[in-house]
Amino acid sequence: MDQSPSFRAADKTTARPAAIALDTVHLTLEGPAGPVNILRGVSLDVSAGTALGVVGPSGSGKTTLLMIVAGLERISSGHVAIAGTDYTHLDEDALALFRRDTIGIVFQSFHLIPTMSALENVAVPLEFAGRKDAFDRAEAQLRAVGLGHRLTHYPGQLSGGEQQRVALARAFAVEPKILLADEPTGNLDGGTGQQIIDLLFELHAKHNTTLVLITHDLKLAGRCERVVRIADGLIVGEGLAP
Repeated sequence: MDQSPSFRAADKTTARPAAIALDTVHLTLEGPAGPVNILRGVSLDVSAGTALGVVGPSGSGKTTLLMIVAGLERISSGHVAIAGTDYTHLDEDALALFRRDTIGIVFQSFHLIPTMSALENVAVPLEFAGRKDAFDRAEAQLRAVGLGHRLTHYPGQLSGGEQQRVALARAFAVEPKILLADEPTGNLDGGTGQQIIDLLFELHAKHNTTLVLITHDLKLAGRCERVVRIADGLIVGEGLAP
């Protein structure tokens, strides 16, 4: 497989519109010893509704790639188009609104607000989106992930698996076009992690959401329709095998 910077991970599912399109994306950050090239010319197309696994060694740029798709990291050069919108040059306010309405994110460490109940945690993004039915919808989402009996519990009263279910409910509550999951089972035991992954793929299929799953687990990545491999800031190939 071609490992040059010009390798383009093109989605062959041409019948569906592009949900994610990165064109020659570079990210360079200043470090103590000078500039550090984090991404070095990444080009990637992902069709709407696709589940994409991203694998690679630690420090390869996987999480940075996800942060760029989420609009949480600004690129140094190139272009980023998400759900048909080129947000390379959007200002911070416009980018925040776009992200709110388009993208859901699930992190390894849950990122729940500790002083809010499960119901309040899920309702927050809905309230920001101006949904008058925020709490009704939040309750429905929590029941959908099996937490109807934990609505008033705080994160500290929930197990790790329950907290990640709350995070999934929160991510899907606004019906995002794209869901980004960064090692979502990294802080869970094997059995609980498997339940979360099953739920993640169930929700992805139910809502036809484009899923980008960052993982070091090749077996887990294999559940996705597509897999890209990243190393040293470059996409170096498609599929699990080199």
